[in-house]
Amino acid sequence: MTLRIAFLASRAPVAQTARAVLIGRYGNAKPEEADVIVALGGDGFMLRTLHTAQGLPAAVYGMNRGTIGFLMNEYSETDLMERLHEAEEEVINPLSMQAMDQFGREHKALAINEVSLLRAGPQAARLKITVDGRVRLSELVCDGALLATPAGSTAYNYSAHGPILPIGSDVLALTAIAAFRPRRWRGALVPKTAKVRFDVLEADKRPVMADADSSSIMDIDWVEIKSDPAIEHRILFDPGHGLEERLISEQFT
Repeated sequence: MTLRIAFLASRAPVAQTARAVLIGRYGNAKPEEADVIVALGGDGFMLRTLHTAQGLPAAVYGMNRGTIGFLMNEYSETDLMERLHEAEEEVINPLSMQAMDQFGREHKALAINEVSLLRAGPQAARLKITVDGRVRLSELVCDGALLATPAGSTAYNYSAHGPILPIGSDVLALTAIAAFRPRRWRGALVPKTAKVRFDVLEADKRPVMADADSSSIMDIDWVEIKSDPAIEHRILFDPGHGLEERLISEQFT
């Protein structure tokens, strides 16, 4: 069966060139009418494509025309239709972030990888961490902290020495970034159903920004984060190269 494919590409010349070649070979459908959306770029573009495709019936198949391409498959022009028919699907849920800034403005965003809080000034941030209404850490002095999904656990979370989480695990990684007090606190695993709240202490003196998959909010007062099981992002991978295998392989490199 011939699939209707929508080709989307990042602004990088190599991605735009690949899109033109593939459209010439396979045609191009509108995303809302496609059976599959093919994203050409790197992981950042893949995340943007998944957000854009939210609510559309098509799953997303990425081909790497970027740098690392953890969420992408290898690029090839000749056998795409066969690869799409054989591809395996992974379903992931994003994090839902609700935040309030110091001016009383409410912000909402979704994050497939992680929600991070980062100091926005010369002094370390002071954060209070609450999980499901119970204060778990009355003060964390740090450069920042993040809450990561299993799909995002190999990204910023792993660079901050957080754990890699298997796909399908019902936990989220709560990880400190350059913790100063408690100096040896290495973070925590919390249930996927948990609601995690960060309150910024001394927000005027120690400003903090929040970032949800590159959607940034300045001068944060507090942030609440939880997994949203009502939203499903469908990603396609070549057989044997899905997220589960990539997460395992990443721990041995």
